[in-house]
Amino acid sequence: MQRKNILDEQFSQLESLLENYDDLSISLQFKLVQNIYDLGLNGQQKLLQKLIFDYFNKSDLINCIHGFIFELLLKSTYPPIIQVVNQYFYHGIVPLKSACNIDYLTLQQLLLKQQFQKADHMTHLKLCELAQIQGNHAREWLYFTDVSLLPALDLYTIDKLWSIHSRGLFGISIQRKIWLSSDSDWNKFWDKIGWKVNELPRRYPQEFIWNLNAPPGHLPLFNQLRGVQVLSALFMHPVWNEKQKPIYL
Repeated sequence: MQRKNILDEQFSQLESLLENYDDLSISLQFKLVQNIYDLGLNGQQKLLQKLIFDYFNKSDLINCIHGFIFELLLKSTYPPIIQVVNQYFYHGIVPLKSACNIDYLTLQQLLLKQQFQKADHMTHLKLCELAQIQGNHAREWLYFTDVSLLPALDLYTIDKLWSIHSRGLFGISIQRKIWLSSDSDWNKFWDKIGWKVNELPRRYPQEFIWNLNAPPGHLPLFNQLRGVQVLSALFMHPVWNEKQKPIYL
């Protein structure tokens, strides 16, 4: 009975916090999710029910906490949990939608496994593939004039995959938020996201941080040595405008 009371109390606390997105609340939500998961089958069933309900009824509120729940449930040792997860979320909790029929399954799988260096490389391949389709060219790098042609739906998919499967640390929208909070000052931005150390650019790939110990916004990477035009164009893309975000589900 005491274990059930603890579960109910912690789950009620989690539900009351889920729509709060400040750093302190998010940190507490991660702890609560882990505690509930560790309570065994009953806790995992509660988390699974919450994930299913929010996915189908509050899709616009799906965030990194739901990503954490999903990642934990994938590791469950209870067959009934795994069976239901596979039934409802065979392709994950981020719909892999593309306006150009791009396949984002590999990117999703890399991010789920926290293979961030490979995911970073895959992200650039996908952005270049999009640019080639939209711009009708064969260039293997992203040029700033390509960015305005990138479909909002695809950028939204890529960004959602990064943010949801990185505890909310990584993604273009996270980088944009940090850039804006830095008054669009690129040097402040590089320092905050850890792309420079002692005013010198980090050397690729050995000096970058390919795990969740990285500063917020550290990934995905863009080559600042070529200038800021690509990132500037990405940050100005209309996908980040609330009124122009794609209808996702």
